[in-house]
Amino acid sequence: MDTTAPRTVPFEEIAIGEARRTALFEGREYGSGISFFLVDNDPGQGPGLHRHPYSETWTVLEGEAAITVGGERLVARTGDTAVVGPNVWHRFVNSGTGRLRIMCVHASDTLIQEFADE
Repeated sequence: MDTTAPRTVPFEEIAIGEARRTALFEGREYGSGISFFLVDNDPGQGPGLHRHPYSETWTVLEGEAAITVGGERLVARTGDTAVVGPNVWHRFVNSGTGRLRIMCVHASDTLIQEFADE
């Protein structure tokens, strides 16, 4: 694939899972220096405790997320942004009563993730 040619990446090309519309974009394949998840979770859903060797930035597009960063717990709502540094254990969960749509930007052209329970 020519990663220098401008193009639109259709959602279906990066969609993952069978549930709601969640996607994983890994920038290396497209000539980008970042990767991201677009997540759509029901109340109580979210990833397990994990970390990355780079920073991660979240922006809540809709709903409410309880974000655990190290030993701290933050609440982010529609329009809020939160950041976690490299190698810090973290997770988020939909703490609201409706859907959570959140964009999780990884400062890496490929996803590198270690879960605490591995």
